[in-house]
Amino acid sequence: MKKEAAFNEIVRKVRKDTFGKGPERIHTTFVDNMAITKMWGNFTPTEKFIAGTAEGKEMVHRARTQMVQKLYEQHVPDGMEELCGSKLQHLFTDIKVEDDFAISVFVFEKNIEQG
Repeated sequence: MKKEAAFNEIVRKVRKDTFGKGPERIHTTFVDNMAITKMWGNFTPTEKFIAGTAEGKEMVHRARTQMVQKLYEQHVPDGMEELCGSKLQHLFTDIKVEDDFAISVFVFEKNIEQG
C-alpha cells in the first residue's frame, strides 16, 4: 500500500470513529515535514440539517474543527508516526461547511517526504 493511501486510511478511520462518518473522498500530499490532507463529503445527514442555518453552520464548523484538534492533542492515531517515521508536532485543520470540504495540515518533527 502506498504511503499516501495508508495515511488516508488512518485519517478516515479517526473521522469515522469520531463523527460516525469518514470523508467520501480523501487525498494526501507529503511536502517536507508536512502531510496535507484534503477531504470531501465529510458531513453526516444530521450535520447537513443543522448547517441549514447560520447558527447551525457555525456550530458544525466549530464542533468539527475543535473536536479533531482536541482528539489529536490527546492521542496521535495508531500507526501515523510509525508510517511517517517522525513525531507529529502540530495539526492545523479547517472545514468549509457550505462546500463540505475539509483540509488538515499535519506538521511532523522531520522530513516525511521520502519513502
